Amino acid sequence: MPSAKILEQKQQALAELTATLQNAVTGVLVEYKGISVAEDTQLRNELRAAGVRYAVVKNTLLKRAVENVGMGELEACLHGTTALATSESDYAAAARILSKYASASKTFQIKSGFLDGKVISEAKLDALAKLPSREVLLATVCNAFQAPIAAFARAVQAVAEQKQAA
Repeated sequence: MPSAKILEQKQQALAELTATLQNAVTGVLVEYKGISVAEDTQLRNELRAAGVRYAVVKNTLLKRAVENVGMGELEACLHGTTALATSESDYAAAARILSKYASASKTFQIKSGFLDGKVISEAKLDALAKLPSREVLLATVCNAFQAPIAAFARAVQAVAEQKQAA
């Protein structure tokens, strides 16, 4: 039987993990075995730069946390070594970075993921990973808005040049 102090620490860790899952817009579970310390450090730095929280978690603790937030479907993949990457703002960053890393590694694997509190399939996770970054999407939208305005400006300029030539 654990002491009261240890039990309190475990309950606090469970509460923090539950809050992390509730506040995350997206999350990805991975099996991280077989990577070197240097590779892990590089991966963590890349995730941190994208605003993604990444931590190794105990399966038993994560099992209780996913039950608390209503994502019990994730329990099926809670075996082996498990790390959790979550983001509170960027929907695609964790999936994009971890998928890129998993495709280059033979042992590092993506187990599952969730989006807005709902467990998603591997196909949806792959589609999410293939989305361009937020900056690229914003640039695309700006170009789409700018194109008609630029075409109108060129037409007005052409009309003005014709009137000057006449």
